Amino acid sequence: MELFNLQGKTALVTGGNGGIGLGIARGLAQAGADVAIAGRDEAKNAAAVAELERLGVRAVGLIADVRDDVQAREMVRQAAERLGGLDILVANAGTNLRKRPEDYTPQEWHHLIDTNLTSVFACCQAAYPAMKERESGKIVTIGSMTSLMGFDMASIYAATKGAVVQLTKSLAAAWAADNIQVNCILPGWIDTDLTRRARQVLTGLEERVADRTPAGRWGRPEDLAGAAVFLCSPASDFVTGTALPVDGGFSSSLF
Repeated sequence: MELFNLQGKTALVTGGNGGIGLGIARGLAQAGADVAIAGRDEAKNAAAVAELERLGVRAVGLIADVRDDVQAREMVRQAAERLGGLDILVANAGTNLRKRPEDYTPQEWHHLIDTNLTSVFACCQAAYPAMKERESGKIVTIGSMTSLMGFDMASIYAATKGAVVQLTKSLAAAWAADNIQVNCILPGWIDTDLTRRARQVLTGLEERVADRTPAGRWGRPEDLAGAAVFLCSPASDFVTGTALPVDGGFSSSLF
């Protein structure tokens, strides 16, 4: 279907060497896009690039700390240079630290804010000139269920993810005239290394999430691919400033 065809498009996925980021990168590659993935682990980058190349697209791995605006700009420059421009940015890189709010240190506050929020702004700002030059672009940010609801063991994470949604809406309003659409995906409980660590800390979490989710299961990284392809394809040319839950109904159900 041409509406969802990404052949000839180039994409950059931060944190694209594993988890949700790699699930999205796979989806974009399956739709035909050439993909650059950025991460700080060179070995994981190489493995992800090899997997994407097997899907028949060009793929490159980039080392970058996206909390640093200078590195973010260089990352975008390299992606555009090596792939021949930049059509799509998925600002996915992020982290979490689960504690009660009274137990966080100021250093942990700044680390989570910088990783989950400052980096998103830095990457979007870095990508804007390349997209403006092409007179089109697609940006997808990654929020969370905690963009919509609180979480007692992740108060700072929830604050950053709520802010990502508001940043998304503001960028969408600012850049619509440049034909750049900016949207946010809100993943639910997805089976990744990050949430596996949560299950080690929070007893019974796996069962509670499955019981609370109308779909009756945890999500998988590939469950994010369809939403990402839609938001990065011509099918969403009149969709901007949205926050789309991909959570098996978790955020829509009382029980």
